[in-house]
Amino acid sequence: MSCQSCNRQPHDYVTEVIDHVKLDDSFLEIATVADSLQVPWGMTFFDDKILFTEIIGNVKQLDLSTGQVSTLLRVPDVFTRTTPGLLDIVVQKGVKDNPYVIINYTAKENDRIISKLVRYTYQKDTLINPVDLLTVKGAKGHNGARLMLDSKNMLYWATGDVADNTEAQDSTTLNGKILRMTINGEIPPDNPIPNSFVYAWGFRNMQGLTIDDRGNIFTSEHGDAIEDEINLIKPLNNYGWPAIEGMHDTPDEIEIAKHSSRTKPIWSWTPVVAPAGLAYYGESDIPEWKNTLLLVTLKSQSLRVLHLDDKNQQVKREQVYFSKKYGRMRSVLVTPNGDIYLSTSNRDWNPQPGFPLPTDDRILRLRKTTETPDNYLKEDVVETESKEHKGKQLYTSFCASCHKEDGLGVKGTFPPLKNAARVEDSNAFIDLLLNGSKGRDTINGVFYEQDMASFSFLNDEELAAIINYVKTAFGDGEQISDDHVKKKRK
Repeated sequence: MSCQSCNRQPHDYVTEVIDHVKLDDSFLEIATVADSLQVPWGMTFFDDKILFTEIIGNVKQLDLSTGQVSTLLRVPDVFTRTTPGLLDIVVQKGVKDNPYVIINYTAKENDRIISKLVRYTYQKDTLINPVDLLTVKGAKGHNGARLMLDSKNMLYWATGDVADNTEAQDSTTLNGKILRMTINGEIPPDNPIPNSFVYAWGFRNMQGLTIDDRGNIFTSEHGDAIEDEINLIKPLNNYGWPAIEGMHDTPDEIEIAKHSSRTKPIWSWTPVVAPAGLAYYGESDIPEWKNTLLLVTLKSQSLRVLHLDDKNQQVKREQVYFSKKYGRMRSVLVTPNGDIYLSTSNRDWNPQPGFPLPTDDRILRLRKTTETPDNYLKEDVVETESKEHKGKQLYTSFCASCHKEDGLGVKGTFPPLKNAARVEDSNAFIDLLLNGSKGRDTINGVFYEQDMASFSFLNDEELAAIINYVKTAFGDGEQISDDHVKKKRK
């Protein structure tokens, strides 16, 4: 057993228990253990402490024996704008004194955005001796950036496709990949491609990365407009993006997979939930959740418990908790004593209605309790989305996380729909939904750079329902028919 697993006793410092949740046969208490943070992005455990990053460039630690938060490092060259910034963090396993700590962050090199992997040494509550391990292409979005160390301290880096559809399928580049290296940044001799960091490829924008007690590696990944994914990672496997998104369930995707081997996800979501951090729960402290993947999400603002089969090769079922209760959640961590920590992301670039709260951002702790509380949360009842959903429901499922419930969007990122010229022009609106856009447009004097996905996977009736709702809620009120969409689709 490593030194990081020696102390399995609950931490006794005073915390604020804010809620309870009922499972099948037990209750968990939910406590705030740190607050007033600036978008904590990654978390890792070492020596009764949680080391975590803040996207603006701080590496901090939460001492679990005292509850004290302190700063270990301020990274001077972090570039942060919406999703770029100081992202994930891992700490060397099995080393008690002066372990390595590895971080990933975006920076600028002249006019070029890069994504850097840098190793430090943890010494006396500070990080010293930075060593650059690897630099890959970065961007204003789709940087991916989760890190993981396996039991042998092999380092895995989940990189994003930097919003460039040529990267993920090119196995000679390092973006849209799972990269594998030694803790010194060297290519291991047993990597599947000789003299290459590339372990697996075909990814869009991975936001979660974890390993189970059998050595199985799992990722969570953002889809485009459909099919967010959970993938089981195997060496030399191609996971399909951009030619295949999610399950192989369209004629084109099935044909591609016939001629070129592609690997399906083990779970997917449409409408998308914006999956973020991912952790494996193999402890017995919360028996109802033993052998599960714990996933936190941004769009659906939830904790999702994904129950694995006996071989840990498939997801059998999903439970959903805390929808919109604590806002966007970015990271999840399981500590050796069986406690679960969640970090909120409500002070980031895309806060949802009702957030941030005055105490955001926070780190929350979930722990089993022997108390029987009078009031408690339960598993969420999730309505199955269907093609019969109309108007507002479809807008909420597919559009509101970007363009917002009030149709005002996010300045500089997602343009407003309210009184927008392209909304009032029915033909232009249909074209936009069918074909998407490459962004990079100036609207009312504001430059917007965010791409918009095609929604052509929705049928004519669904597209007409969204358009009619948007026109009624935010535009001229003019209505269109299903046939109008059908003619434009042709």
